[in-house]
Amino acid sequence: MASATAQSDLLKYGQYVNKGLGRSLDGILTKGEGSWITMDDGRRLLDFSCGIGVTNLGHCHPKISGAAAEQCMKVVHSQCSIAFHEPYLELIKKILPFMPHPSLDSFFFWNSGSEVIEGAIKIARVTTGRQNIIAMQGGYHGRTYGAMAVTKSKTIYSEGVHPLMPGVYTLPFPYWHQMNLPSSTDPAELSRLCLAQLDLLLSQQTAPRDTAAILLEPVLGEGGYVPAPPEFLRGLREVCDREGILLIADEIQCGYGRTGRMFAVEESGVRPDIMTIAKGLANGFPLSGIITRREYTDKLKPGSMGGTYAGNAVACAAACAVADVFKNENILDNVNARSVELFSALNALRNDPVISKYILDVRGKGLMVAVEFASPVGTGPYDSFVDKTAPRDLAKRIAARCQKKGLFILTTSVYEVIRFIPALNITKEEMAEGCRIFKEAVGEVVHEG
Repeated sequence: MASATAQSDLLKYGQYVNKGLGRSLDGILTKGEGSWITMDDGRRLLDFSCGIGVTNLGHCHPKISGAAAEQCMKVVHSQCSIAFHEPYLELIKKILPFMPHPSLDSFFFWNSGSEVIEGAIKIARVTTGRQNIIAMQGGYHGRTYGAMAVTKSKTIYSEGVHPLMPGVYTLPFPYWHQMNLPSSTDPAELSRLCLAQLDLLLSQQTAPRDTAAILLEPVLGEGGYVPAPPEFLRGLREVCDREGILLIADEIQCGYGRTGRMFAVEESGVRPDIMTIAKGLANGFPLSGIITRREYTDKLKPGSMGGTYAGNAVACAAACAVADVFKNENILDNVNARSVELFSALNALRNDPVISKYILDVRGKGLMVAVEFASPVGTGPYDSFVDKTAPRDLAKRIAARCQKKGLFILTTSVYEVIRFIPALNITKEEMAEGCRIFKEAVGEVVHEG
């Protein structure tokens, strides 16, 4: 590792980095180990971000990094259109039992989440012979052109680059704030209202015979960590079955153990026709996947799918090790145990008489959890949940205060939301420490006003 002086000297080259890239930490991250990251100035922070839900089994897990290192000395690159490599096929063997439904039996591995969203849309259009896609208000799916078109969480991702891919229609997602309804509204009622809007959408804007797929995250990610009620997912499945529309579950952030199940959609019992995965799949090595049914992909012409680095051998080897760690280290049990502790701490904070009026919601599943705070301005004059007494920029200020205290945590969405994305194998002691720091930071920022 370079000296602190050399690391600081490197920072001058930051001026040459594209300014379109945002950044949450000042300095250079020099080391990651388990749930901790170390910066070039010696700061050591408890990481509740996991690289935005990627290093889900902790930074540099020895079994995973070791598997990648070993593969580097065998085959680094075997272009997917030339020949199979062993880790690609081994990965299918290992994760096939993880699938939420046995019909999901066709795999294609790519590099990034945006790519598999593009590929899922392509497969849906080819399979159905239809063009239109229904996406969710608040959904995030990526920054490439097709993925931008179905991303509805913030305008920053597509601002100034329209027109985007045509044929995209937006459906309300059962999230109380977006619907201007109290947070206490029954999720079944939120679902009913959104499904009624789907009926209207199919009657007024895109006919079923023109609609290829409905795309959603079973838990909104960048849109605020909002779980879709089971009633909503079941209602979507019924509409798709009735109208011959495909249901695409984007499990890129909420999948792979994050919610306490291998895939978030499992809780509802709903079968997706296409599922996209990435992020935690290879614990930091670039790898993503489209999983669907062979009856669909058998219709594709050879060569219609591909990519120079798609399904890279080193990334696939790492992903095989990830699957082994899930199986051998009781990861899901840990997720559910730590989730109880996290929710207990956050709900205790929510009940604090000084702080409670500024917390609008505590929500999530497993270790995909969010706290939504009040705002004195909201999203505009018609936001019903504006609180003129609330301090400004609560989420941003609390996240910054946490950072000063040794906890790295992220905000998300157009609302005042902080998201918790700790490692799935975080220890009881580390969870307690993170909750302690968060409580202190919230108390201090609220007191300052």
